[in-house]
Amino acid sequence: MNEMQCSDFQSAVSRFLLRHQSIIDILSKCQESTSRINRAAVKAVTSCGCIEINAFKPKLPKDASLDDLREILSSQVEGQLCETCKEALAEEVGRSLFYLTALCNVFDISLQEVLSMETAKLETLGKYNLV
Repeated sequence: MNEMQCSDFQSAVSRFLLRHQSIIDILSKCQESTSRINRAAVKAVTSCGCIEINAFKPKLPKDASLDDLREILSSQVEGQLCETCKEALAEEVGRSLFYLTALCNVFDISLQEVLSMETAKLETLGKYNLV
């Protein structure tokens, strides 16, 4: 998101958030929206089948470097989201962004500043940013 898009989105959230203005409501909606993201991903596996999850404990060689980990580790997702599942997941991510932005608004935090700080951290720490 560029700066104009972030501030526009943050302003729109401020204007259109009517029902859930209490911090308690916003926090619970953040948690609910995260659960809905998880559910949309699970449904892509269990209801649609467009993707599969092949979860396993990765075997890491003792002499593996941080650079090697990119090749060794994977998302453990096989396949591609179909358009229906991709749309559903994107909608849930959007809803989550809405409530995270509402949380920023309550505490007078600039979404653009948060994104800029996180980007700077990633670029400074690079592969050593083990989050």
